[in-house]
Amino acid sequence: MITRRNFNRLAAAAASGLAMPAVLTGRAFGQDKPIRFGASISLTGALAGTKNGQIGYELWRDDVNAAGGLLGRPVELVLLDDQSTASNIPAIYSALVDVEECDVLFGPYGASLTAPVMPFIKQRDLFMIGMFPLAGNDQARHDKFFHSAAWGPNSGTDWARGFFDLAKSVGVKRLAILANDLEFSKNAAIGGAKVAEEYGMEIVFNQSYPPNTSDFSTILRNVAAANPDAVFIGSYPADSTAIIHSVREIGVPDTVKLFGGAMIGPQYGSLLSSLGPELNGLVNCHLFSPEPTMQSPEIKSFFDRYVPRAEKEGVDPLGFYIPPFYYVAGQLAAAAITGAGSLDQAAMAQWLHANKVDTIVGPATFNEIGDWTSRRVLMVQIQNVEGNDLAQFREAGRQVIVDPPELKSGDLIHPYNKARGGA
Repeated sequence: MITRRNFNRLAAAAASGLAMPAVLTGRAFGQDKPIRFGASISLTGALAGTKNGQIGYELWRDDVNAAGGLLGRPVELVLLDDQSTASNIPAIYSALVDVEECDVLFGPYGASLTAPVMPFIKQRDLFMIGMFPLAGNDQARHDKFFHSAAWGPNSGTDWARGFFDLAKSVGVKRLAILANDLEFSKNAAIGGAKVAEEYGMEIVFNQSYPPNTSDFSTILRNVAAANPDAVFIGSYPADSTAIIHSVREIGVPDTVKLFGGAMIGPQYGSLLSSLGPELNGLVNCHLFSPEPTMQSPEIKSFFDRYVPRAEKEGVDPLGFYIPPFYYVAGQLAAAAITGAGSLDQAAMAQWLHANKVDTIVGPATFNEIGDWTSRRVLMVQIQNVEGNDLAQFREAGRQVIVDPPELKSGDLIHPYNKARGGA
């Protein structure tokens, strides 16, 4: 059940114009005081494509409450729309803690929105599960922050290492780097350059571009002039789409063996459907693919319930990239609370640092700054796509896992133009 509470009392604590909080409860639990989990989500604005993560939170909430809650108490979600705007974040989290009196916090989506909340949680010494900020705790090094996504340790450099492992395996010597001038993409480009240099690859082109760039024809011609063996790209959905369209229009040199790496957008159903065969050959980061190597009863149960809700709500009906890890965030917090036997923030963090948690995406253990001790970022190659029917992306063989080796489900096709198949 979703109810809307009066937002007037938040006005002094939160920035003007912020959306009313949605207080999401489970089944009735007598008079027990709920345990409140607070977060901002991007219901509107440039990052609204991530709002399907709310379903992950809700499914977790429903499962916990159906099983009797935590510490004998029901679970309640308090979610505020951050409007995809970093300047809203400090006021939102202040309101969640000081006005809404939330017991546990989940972070906002991504690096750009997480950065403004890190000083707050460190100053207040609060426990938080972070939602997809690459290298989000590398600077603050807060001992009560934990990642829900399996970026792994040293994520600033290593999270996309699989792309460079593949590049090395096919003899790449010359690398081009292209990145959006925003937090995630800049971090990806910096980390990628470090790994490339470690592997002895010459960086023959390295350029960032403004976030509002929509025409990449000149940039891709300059990339081609540098004659690279691989092109590593850090981009967001709008520019990812524009780059793929530009590839269709002007092509890339036959020398390019790999193309992609850190492009956000091709993980989402809307882009997979709209771009269709244009995506063939792309080698790109992901966190889940419906390949046989990743199937389990737990993840199947999750998607069996996610899909009808997503279709009803008009959000991404695939949900492979974000929603499972919002469920995982709840699992990590629940394990910490249960393990600590209380809501004491220090005890929760201490328990989570010391113990393994079995999640729907596999076991998670953490290092001293809340990174997963094992990197589990996928590199998938999009293959065999025909037409724009979204249903084909639920089948194996479309988003083929080519790295890491333990989850590999098929072979890398290269060079890129061969893998594109004339798309």
